[in-house]
Amino acid sequence: MGIKRRLQDYRLYRLVREITWTIKKYSTSNPVEKIVNLKPSGPSKGDVLLARANDAFLLKPGEPFPTTHQLFWEAYQQAMVFLDLGYAVDVVHYLNRQFVPQKDYVLFVGTLWNMERLSPLLDKNCVKLAHLVTAHPLFSYTAKLKRYLALQERRGVSLTPQKQSWDTLKAMEFADGATVLGNEFTVSTYRHTRKPLRRVPTAVPHSYPWFHEKDFERCKNHFLFLSGEGMVHKGLDLILEVFASMPQFTLTVCGPVLKEEDFVRAYHRELYETENIKLVGWVDVSSQKFQEIATECVGLLHPSCSEGCSTAVVTCMHAGLIPIVSYESSVDVSPDSGIILRKSSIEE
Repeated sequence: MGIKRRLQDYRLYRLVREITWTIKKYSTSNPVEKIVNLKPSGPSKGDVLLARANDAFLLKPGEPFPTTHQLFWEAYQQAMVFLDLGYAVDVVHYLNRQFVPQKDYVLFVGTLWNMERLSPLLDKNCVKLAHLVTAHPLFSYTAKLKRYLALQERRGVSLTPQKQSWDTLKAMEFADGATVLGNEFTVSTYRHTRKPLRRVPTAVPHSYPWFHEKDFERCKNHFLFLSGEGMVHKGLDLILEVFASMPQFTLTVCGPVLKEEDFVRAYHRELYETENIKLVGWVDVSSQKFQEIATECVGLLHPSCSEGCSTAVVTCMHAGLIPIVSYESSVDVSPDSGIILRKSSIEE
C-alpha cells in the first residue's frame, strides 16, 4: 500500500472511525511523558502496551503526519493493527523512564531498553515482544572497532569511535520473541537467543516520481553516498580512498560529516581538495535538492559494517538509484538490480 493510501487511512481513523483517544498529561508539557490511550470501536479484547515514538498520536487537527523518520509511521501503524484486532492500546514514548504499568497487559511491544526495564513490572502472563531495529550491539560494536583498526593501519591515525548504543543488549533475555528490521544478516545476530524472530520490512516515509528525463549515459559515472552519523561505521573512509584514486568517477557525499571533526581532519584532502568528490553535508531526503542529486547519480554506495535494514539504502532505491551496498547493510538486493559487497574492502 502506497504512502498516499496510508495517509488516507490515517485521516480515516482520525476523522471517521469512532476511536476514543485520551492523552494523560503530567505536570510537564514534555511529550515524552504523555501517555496515549486508544480504544477500539467495539468491545476490547484486552490491553496492549506499546513503547514506541508517540509523536504521531499527539498531532493537532490538520497538522501533517511527521515524515522525518520512519519510526513515527511504524508506531502509528502498529497501534492501528492492534485496534483493528479489537485491543485497546496504551502508547508510551520509548524515552519515558518514569512510566509504571497500572494494568494487566496481554501484550507488550517495546524498543531499546524498555524491554529490560518494564518486563519485571508486567503481569507474568503478558507476552513480551521486542522490536529490534539494529544488529545486536555486541556484533555491531565489534564490527565497528574492526573498521577503526583497519583505518588506523591504512592511514596511521587513530580516530575516536562513535558512541555505541547498548540499549538492546539484554532485550531478548526478557522478551518472548521479536520483530526485526532487516534481512537474514540482522536476524542472524540474534540467533543465539533461540527465540522466535520475525522479519518485518522497514517503512520509508517518502516516495519519489520516476525521472523520465534522467540521462543515464551522462550520469553513469556519478555516485552518491548517503548516511546518518558514524562515517567509519558506514564506510565513507573506504569510499573516499577509492574515489581519490579513480578520477574518472565522481562522488557526492551527503550526511552529517562535519559533526565528526577527527574524521574531517583525517580526510581533509579527499573531502575538500579532490576534484571528483563533492561534500554536500546533511540533506533532507524529502527536499527538491535530494531529488536533483538522485537525478544526477546512477547509484548509491553504502558499505556499512552493521545495520538493521539501512533506511538510507531503501530511500535511495525508492529514488531510482542502483544500490552497491554491503551485506551488513541488511537490504535484500537481487543480482539484476544491484551489487552486494561481501567484504567491503577497498579492492572489492
